[in-house]
Order: sequence, then C-alpha cells, then structure tokens
Amino acid sequence: MQIKVNNAGKRFNRDWIFRNLHYSFSVNHKYAITGHNGSGKSTLLQCIAGSSYLSEGDIFFESDSTILPSEKQFEQVSICAPYLELIEEMSAIEFFNYHHSFKPFTDNLSANEIVEKIGLSKHANKQIRYYSSGMKQRIKLAQAFFSNTPILLLDEPCTNLDQAGVELYHRLLEDHCKDRILIVCSNDPMEYSSCSETIQLGV
Repeated sequence: MQIKVNNAGKRFNRDWIFRNLHYSFSVNHKYAITGHNGSGKSTLLQCIAGSSYLSEGDIFFESDSTILPSEKQFEQVSICAPYLELIEEMSAIEFFNYHHSFKPFTDNLSANEIVEKIGLSKHANKQIRYYSSGMKQRIKLAQAFFSNTPILLLDEPCTNLDQAGVELYHRLLEDHCKDRILIVCSNDPMEYSSCSETIQLGV
C-alpha cells in the first residue's frame, strides 16, 4: 500500500492553507506532520482520510500497482483525532461491537479484549458519557489502532492522556504498527518520536 500526494493544495475562501505538496507514504514507515497552528496539519490529515477534499491536486491510494477507487479508500483508513466524536450513549463494549460492524479488528480481537488492553475493564459497561476525557481518548486510540487497516492516522494522539495513558500510547505504537502506514500530526516530539520522516508545513 502507498499513499501518493500529487500537487496537493487546500484553501478556505481565498486563503491557501497549503499548496504544491508532493509526497509518497509507504507501508512500514512512520511519518510526522508538523507545523505552526493554522499550517494545515489536521486539514491535510482529513484530506488523506477522505473526510475533506483538496482544492487542487490529488491523493491516490495504490495497492499492488492498482489505484483504489475513491469509494474504497475509507476501508483502508483508521483515524484518531480530538475533533472526532464518540457515541456517548453507548458503553465501551457496545461502541466497539458497533465499530466492528464497519471494520474488522486486528487479530480477531473481541470488544472485551480491547477494553482490557486499554485498561478500562472496570468501566466496560458504563456509558461513555460518564468517562473522563482521558478515558475517552483511550477509546479513540483503541478504535484506530485495533482496526484492521493498512493506514493509521493520528492527530494529537496524546490529547487529555495522563502519564499512564501516554505509556499506553507508546505500547500501541510499538506493538500495532507493523505492515501499516503511520502518519502522526503533532508539534509535540513525544507524540512522534518514533517517526523517521517529518513533513513540516507552513515553511
């Protein structure tokens, strides 16, 4: 799997957020997207995820030398971001079972096993709306990391996490990024220290 970004640009009204961006992302590589506030980090990630459209240029997903149709791209992607909402009327178990109906989990994990891995077993049947912000972030990380997709997109992944949550994040990075493209949007080196390539926007 490869992601190919060709002459990509995004603007809001008359203001270009980024422009003339060319890049290729490959499996088994970890990438960081950095840049000042407003440089387009999250916007670029949303364009790669397919939830926002470029103003010019193209983003292709290529598998075995075949370009995937745009309607199939979402199947290849899992994403964790602060602006994505959880279904707070559900419990963690209900949420993961619902998510599983759209995307399979890695290693055929069950919802109960995932909840245990992220340290929330005691709260597995509590509605998510009663979770702390850090507990909700663990749920967001888990639905991204444990989805069986070749592309993993993370936007400020340690938002609201305490030290134990940050340690969980680094374990997930170490154990669940094999054979995937990992792209992390952040200005915090702690969040992207494992990345070997950096794209700096707004320079």
